[in-house]
Amino acid sequence: MLEVFGIGDRVQMRKKHACGANEWEITRTGADIRIKCVNCGRSVMLDRLDFMRAAKKRTFIASEAKQVEPQSSNSAETALE
Repeated sequence: MLEVFGIGDRVQMRKKHACGANEWEITRTGADIRIKCVNCGRSVMLDRLDFMRAAKKRTFIASEAKQVEPQSSNSAETALE
């Protein structure tokens, strides 16, 4: 049962979608969870409890990807002065 997730995360579900993909991106959270198929783009809304039962694992965590940001060139120029 998957309990920690957020918008932008990608999750692997227990059952495959009709298009054959098994990976979904979370686009909305709250009482209901909206997920979008990474392969075909189909959007599905599930009750939070149903989603938590059907989700197998997180394959990509959006919050960790946002933390790594490259430095801007302006900060490097000001450091040289």
